[in-house]
Amino acid sequence: MALLAPPPGASSSRYLFLVLLTFGTTMSFQGWTLLYTNFAVEVAGLSAAQNGVVQSLREIPGLLGLLIIPLLCLFREHTLAVAATLATGIGTAIAGLFPSYGMVILTTLCMSFGFHYYEAINQSLQLQYFDLRTTPLVIGKLRGLAAGGSLLAACLVFFLSGLLPYWVLFALIGGICIAAACVGWFMRPSEQGLPAQRKKIVLRLRYRLFYALTFLAGARRQIFIAFALFLLVEKFGFSVRTVSMLFMANYAINWFLNPLLGKAINYFGERFLLSCEYGFSTLIFLGYASLDTAWIVGMLYILDYIFFNFSIALRTFFQKIADVSDIAPSMAVGQTINHISAVIIPALGGAAWVAWGSAVPFYGGMVLSILSFILVQFIDAEIRRADMMRNVRADSAK
Repeated sequence: MALLAPPPGASSSRYLFLVLLTFGTTMSFQGWTLLYTNFAVEVAGLSAAQNGVVQSLREIPGLLGLLIIPLLCLFREHTLAVAATLATGIGTAIAGLFPSYGMVILTTLCMSFGFHYYEAINQSLQLQYFDLRTTPLVIGKLRGLAAGGSLLAACLVFFLSGLLPYWVLFALIGGICIAAACVGWFMRPSEQGLPAQRKKIVLRLRYRLFYALTFLAGARRQIFIAFALFLLVEKFGFSVRTVSMLFMANYAINWFLNPLLGKAINYFGERFLLSCEYGFSTLIFLGYASLDTAWIVGMLYILDYIFFNFSIALRTFFQKIADVSDIAPSMAVGQTINHISAVIIPALGGAAWVAWGSAVPFYGGMVLSILSFILVQFIDAEIRRADMMRNVRADSAK
């Protein structure tokens, strides 16, 4: 219940609006993720090549995040957030009804467009709705709530998968998301006092550090998603049940840990948290590449999952350096930059795995983490520069 209470200084209507939609979309996406592979193989009969196409197409909506910008010219952001949540739920709810290759692609795209677009809009609204001190607390709580929704989805799949057919499980999890969207439609959070947002693509040289770190974060995430779990299954023989338990452990830990990250950002600052993320990521990737003990590598996977959540500091860093009117288009641009690597990394890493061994993608992850660690050291200087520019503009306006 503590996660439902807004942090001090946060508007309760705005916070609860984001709580509801975040819970619904995260639960829907994670439920789809847990069910998809077995459904694709056992019911839809997809081949490995067809599955690869579906997984590649699933990332296209993230790459097309820039399409959010023209939508901002037609609709308010909170309306788009509700629509994206609804699309996520519908794509998940009907996924089990159409066990054919073409329909799997269509339902996957529906779910993925909804989820990716909600994520971009959600990030934008977080930075607009709340001040610099409150935003980290809100993001931490929402990430904790998302972990709780993921845990609930994992438990439903774990306990009901042997009792109910796939189409019922998809419909149940997607239906919860659809219900969240319907309630969110009637909430109408106040937009009074929000800064007007630019309705065009914004690319600024002074945001270059944010762009670079966003790209590297996306590449690091793709190595984690594409190869870490695959390593546990292929090299160490983790079963489906073991993997499910591993995911539930991750969600449970992050349910409690994520709300503390917002407080840590306010206390230690973005540079410290992101330095921890990339410093430990370097060691974790080294462990993936070199260790041969299954339970130790499994623990590294849990640690990797924990440290990846430190990336919320990248969002609060941008809030501190950005013009307030740049937030919405910049979150759309950021999502596109983050997903550029999704098209490149899995294919290159997979080819390297086959040609030179399973360690190669993780050595690549080490290089990305080291480069990110170096760039992160410039964060405080960028924040000071942005503050100085604001002060200069304020003095000129007097």
